[in-house]
Amino acid sequence: MELSGKVAIVTGVSSGIGRAVAEALLAKGMAVAGWGRHAPEGLTHERFQFFTCDVRDEHSVIEAFTNTQRELGPEIQVLVNNAGIGKFGAVANFKSEDWHDLFDTNVHGLFYCTRVALPQMQQQKGGHIVNVASLAGTAGSAHMAGYCATKYAVRGFSDALFKEVRPQGIRVTCVMPGSVETNFNGAEPGSEPNPHKMQPEDIAAAIVHALAAPQATMISEIQLRPTNPK
Repeated sequence: MELSGKVAIVTGVSSGIGRAVAEALLAKGMAVAGWGRHAPEGLTHERFQFFTCDVRDEHSVIEAFTNTQRELGPEIQVLVNNAGIGKFGAVANFKSEDWHDLFDTNVHGLFYCTRVALPQMQQQKGGHIVNVASLAGTAGSAHMAGYCATKYAVRGFSDALFKEVRPQGIRVTCVMPGSVETNFNGAEPGSEPNPHKMQPEDIAAAIVHALAAPQATMISEIQLRPTNPK
C-alpha cells in the first residue's frame, strides 16, 4: 500500500514503540493521529496530531475517533494498536486489580479501538490493522502468566480478525517482538543502546514493511527477536 497522504491512528504514542511508529509513518508521508494518555514530548510535526485517549475507556476511544475524523478527515487507512502495559509476578499472590488492568488495556482496549475503526475501513473497502502483541503470546514464562494471557488473546483475536475482514480488502498483522529497549518494564533505557536488545525503531521498521507490502499480500504475523540475546 502506498502510505504517503494516508491517515494512521497509533495508540500508546507517548513513548517507546508507539512513538517510533508515529515517527516512521510521518517519515513515509502519512498523517498520524497519536492516541494516548500523555502527549509525546517534543514530537511536533505538521502532519501529527495528538488526541487524549485512555483505551481502557470505551467512551474515550469513541471520542478520540470522532475527533480524529473531524481533524484529519473521515478515511482512516491504518490503525496500529500498540497501547499496552506489563505487570509481572507469581500467580499465587498476583493482585486481581493488576490482572484486570492488564486485560482492560492490552485486550479490551485493543478491541474498542478496532471496533470503532472497522466500520470506516469496511465502508472504504480497505485498511490495515496492526496489533502489537509479543513473543509472550507464543510461549508462557514463569511470573508472566497475566501478561502472557493477554498477548495470547491478542494473537488469537488477530488470527480470527484477519479471516473475518480480508474479503473486504482489510489486512491484519500481528507483530510479536521479543526484548525491546524501552522503559516498558520500569527500567529506563541506557544512554547507549543495548546491543542485546532491539530498539523501538526496529519494530517500527517491521510495521512499515508490513504496511507497505503490495495490496495482494498480507503479512499476517511477524515475530522479531534480538540477533544476539544475552
